[in-house]
Amino acid sequence: MTPEMVTSIMGEAIKITLIVGAPMLIVGLLVGLAISVFSAVTQIQEMTLTFVPKIVAVFLALMFTLPWIIEKLTTYTTNLFASIPTLIR
Repeated sequence: MTPEMVTSIMGEAIKITLIVGAPMLIVGLLVGLAISVFSAVTQIQEMTLTFVPKIVAVFLALMFTLPWIIEKLTTYTTNLFASIPTLIR
C-alpha cells in the first residue's frame, strides 16, 4: 500500500465524516442563533435556555437523517472492503 492510497482513504473518510455530521451541526447552529437572538431581544439571560432546545433539535435532526447517514456509512464501508484486495498488493 502506497502513501497515496493511505492519503486517499483517509481523505475519503474525513469527507464522509464531515458530510454525515453536517446536518446536526447546521441544525444546532441555526437553533442556537435563533435562541441567541430571542435571548437578546427579550433580555432573558438564562443559561439553560439554550441547551434544551438545541439538544431536542439536534436529536430530531439525527432521527430524520439517520437512514441517510446509515446508507452513506454502509456504502463507504462496502467500497472500502471491496477494495481490500487491490490495496494489499
